[in-house]
Amino acid sequence: MKFRPGANKTPKVMRCQKLSSSIRGMAVLLLLSVGLSPAARAAPMDDLPMLGDASSGIVSREMERRIGEDFMRQIRSQLPTHGDSLLIYWMEQLLFDLAAASDLRDPTLNLVMVDSGQINAFAAPGGIVGINLGNFVAGQTVHEFAAIVAHELAHLSQRHFARGVEAQRAMTLPYVAAMIASAAIMATVGADAGIAAMASSQAAMQDSMLRYSRAREREADRVGIETLHRAGMDPWAMAGMFERMSRAARYSRRPPEFLLTHPVTETRIADARDRANQYPRETFPDTLDYQLMRARVQLHLAESARDMATTFRVQLEEGRTGFPDAARYGLALAQLRQGQLEEAASTLAPLVEAEPHRIAYALAEVDIQLERGQTDQAIASLERKLDLNPGNLPLTMAYARALNRGQRHLEAQTVLDRLARRRPTDAQVWYELAETAGLAGDIVAVHRARAEYFQLHGNLQHALQHLQYALQLVNDNYPLTARLNQRVQDIREIRQRIAG
Repeated sequence: MKFRPGANKTPKVMRCQKLSSSIRGMAVLLLLSVGLSPAARAAPMDDLPMLGDASSGIVSREMERRIGEDFMRQIRSQLPTHGDSLLIYWMEQLLFDLAAASDLRDPTLNLVMVDSGQINAFAAPGGIVGINLGNFVAGQTVHEFAAIVAHELAHLSQRHFARGVEAQRAMTLPYVAAMIASAAIMATVGADAGIAAMASSQAAMQDSMLRYSRAREREADRVGIETLHRAGMDPWAMAGMFERMSRAARYSRRPPEFLLTHPVTETRIADARDRANQYPRETFPDTLDYQLMRARVQLHLAESARDMATTFRVQLEEGRTGFPDAARYGLALAQLRQGQLEEAASTLAPLVEAEPHRIAYALAEVDIQLERGQTDQAIASLERKLDLNPGNLPLTMAYARALNRGQRHLEAQTVLDRLARRRPTDAQVWYELAETAGLAGDIVAVHRARAEYFQLHGNLQHALQHLQYALQLVNDNYPLTARLNQRVQDIREIRQRIAG
């Protein structure tokens, strides 16, 4: 009788061999299902990490940028964003001032204002900082508001996303080994023992991830407080803002969103106080600019402009505010929203007379002029302001709007086209450019602007359709045809990358 490999093995050995194959199969399955990114599973050899930063070899800065771009498309497509150019302009100034005082190596930042009264903020790879409008209401001073921004910048400067992937990878191999052992126990000893071991492994990993998440939040607090100090702002504001939100949560059925994503404990508040204690206790005055923006947001979020007008009037008349000019400004805006043009002009006049070059006041005056039909006067005023502040975002947007009111659509299109070149990721600018190009009769420009607007909102199919419409309308303009074809290729590559 010929020898047959395996014929002399006992049934027990055969069962172990089958079990070993089963375990290897489960190991492969677990490795595929643990949620690691492709970069974490196999970091390219040429993507060398920076010294002291293992995460750079797993998630490169270029990969973070691409992840951030895709994340922004999802945000724009799923969340209501706020396009108030004056508010965005002020917020960007604060963001860049804090970034200059932070540990950020890459100065590229992208701001998204979420049109929500909830208190929340987030940071994402690629320099993305998201701020809910509700933070303006919650932050009583510019320092409290800046504390939230500084905290989010710290998440970026410390590369918490990339380090999180590194931590996940480090925990994955022990987790897979424990799960494989659990499967072996289940197959050899019994199902109950195996399930218990598996549950224990999962609980251990979840606990480890939770501890890591809390450590990141504490680190963001520490780095954020240091950023506030370097920027000449109140380092105590971080603890103050946390205390305010924590107290508000006690009397609410649902705590602020910020507390759900950034849990605040007494220990964390105490840590923030201890950090602030390292710096001399000083008096940090609030700013009028912040209070003007805060009044603007309060009116936007209010259900009734009439009620907010009453609130601002009471603050002004009874001295219930440290910034009466902000209350007067809010009252003028509330009156304007109600169509009370004469009252609004009268309320605003003392502010404009005292500070004619303050952009917030100048824009409010222009809005009143446009509603009164004084278009030429508004255009002339904006041209003088732009001579002093060339390229200013809110003034430029207002100028284009005024030109359109004056039926000067081609000029408005030129203004917005230049602005879009400077701010290619500003969806609101592309939207206004598409509308203005339509008024100017430039249909090719309409489709190009709409394509950019849709790709920024993640609707890549619509973006490609508008580019194809534009290509069909181009006649013998080879440079433009080449640019359109290149843009088609760019968006197809984005779609292919997202599809995996």
